[in-house]
Amino acid sequence: MVTNQKTLRLVQLALFTAIILLMAFTPIGYIKTGGLSITLLVLPVAVGAITLGPVSGAILGGIFGLTSFIQCFGLDPFGTTLLSIDPAKTFILCFVPRILMGWLTGLIFLAVKKMAKNSNISYIVGSLAGPLLNTIFFMPTFVWFFYDTDYVQGFATQLNVSNAFAFVVAFVGLNGLIEAAVNFVAGTAISKTIDVVTKKARA
Repeated sequence: MVTNQKTLRLVQLALFTAIILLMAFTPIGYIKTGGLSITLLVLPVAVGAITLGPVSGAILGGIFGLTSFIQCFGLDPFGTTLLSIDPAKTFILCFVPRILMGWLTGLIFLAVKKMAKNSNISYIVGSLAGPLLNTIFFMPTFVWFFYDTDYVQGFATQLNVSNAFAFVVAFVGLNGLIEAAVNFVAGTAISKTIDVVTKKARA
């Protein structure tokens, strides 16, 4: 039984990895906006973290980060420019926030599941945690590394902002709302369904 459960988890992890890779290299995963892309890859990472746990969430976050870094090699003008400015910082920006997001989403889900009387709350909180953590970790790192560059200051001028905080709010804007909305609706439903189906399969 233990071996079967481990095999099932590995199969599920492989499936989520395949979904991330498929989304990343089709228009579904990264919606190009001219600046910061709207990414829907947070969804499979968050669902994987909720259904498979924090470690799997971190692994899937790393896969997300890998696809983001690959985008910087000519697939996304924004990422390509950051890579030309500082490859090492771009690498860190792509990977570290996404790994932390996946790992902490899984931990938050488990914590809420233990405390909440209504199990649905944990799925809602976990699904919202994914996009929020992605933004919370990504944007401060991005500002820390690149805000003072001429490239990013060009965006700041276009947005008519004069400080880093206002820049983050203006730059994330609609992107963050879309990512949060998608995860709230789809992430909650998908993760809950997967958990129910998995429990029946184990019974």
